[in-house]
Amino acid sequence: MTGRLLTPWWRDRTPEQRHREAGGSTLATRILDWQHPRVRALVNTARSAADGEGAAALLRAAHRLIADLVRPAYSVDDARPVSSVLARGRGSCSQRLAILEAVARSSGTATRVRGLVVDGRFWYPRFPRLRILVPDAVLLAWPQFRIDERWVDSSELFGTLAVLAARSAPGFTNDGGETLFDALPRTALDWDGRTSELGTCSACDLSARVLVDLGFFDSRDLLFREQGQTLSLVARIVVEPVLGRWRP
Repeated sequence: MTGRLLTPWWRDRTPEQRHREAGGSTLATRILDWQHPRVRALVNTARSAADGEGAAALLRAAHRLIADLVRPAYSVDDARPVSSVLARGRGSCSQRLAILEAVARSSGTATRVRGLVVDGRFWYPRFPRLRILVPDAVLLAWPQFRIDERWVDSSELFGTLAVLAARSAPGFTNDGGETLFDALPRTALDWDGRTSELGTCSACDLSARVLVDLGFFDSRDLLFREQGQTLSLVARIVVEPVLGRWRP
C-alpha cells in the first residue's frame, strides 16, 4: 500500500490538450537560474571536459560533472533553484536533472519537460520497511533537449534506446545506490514501451509504471506550478530536513 496522506491527493492530474506539445525555451527561470555564477562555472568546466563538439557532447560532460559534484539524496523540494543544489552538493534525481537542463539553456540549447505521474510502487525497493510512507504517485519532470533541430529525450543522450538496451542487464531496478539520473549512461530508461516493441530489453520497459502522461511543458517551473509537487507543502517542510540528507 502506498501513502496518500503526504501528497496533494485533492489534485486531479489529467492531461490537457494545450500541454501535448511545447516549444521549450532557453530562458532562465526560478528553478533553472543558469545566469548564476555557479552554473556558469559548471558550464565552462563541462566545455573543457567535453569529448567532442556540439550540444550533446557538452551535456554528456555536464552529466559526468554533476554526478561527481552533487551526491544523490532524497531531497523532496523539486522547486529548489539549481544554484542552491550546486551549493549544497547534494540533490534528488529531479534536482540533478534540473542542473543538466540549466547547463543546456545556458549554452543556447532549448529544453522542455514531460510530466509523468509514476506509480509510487516503483520506489518500493528503496524503502522496503517504510512502504506506507511512499507516495502513491510521484510527479516526474523528465527533460528533453532541442539538438540538431529535433527533440532528444534524456534517455537518449548517451545512445539510442535500442543501443542502450542491448548492452544493459538487468535494466533499471530502482534499487541500491543508482538513481534514474545515474543510470542514464548505462541503460535504457524507456517510458513508452519502445524497447519491448523492439524486442531488445523488456526489463528496460518502464511504461507500465506510468499512471498519467501529462504531456510537455515549456519548463519544470510551469509543470510544478500547475500540477504541484509530489508532496504537499506541509509534508515537504516536515520531511526535507531528514530525507534531504539521506543518501540512496
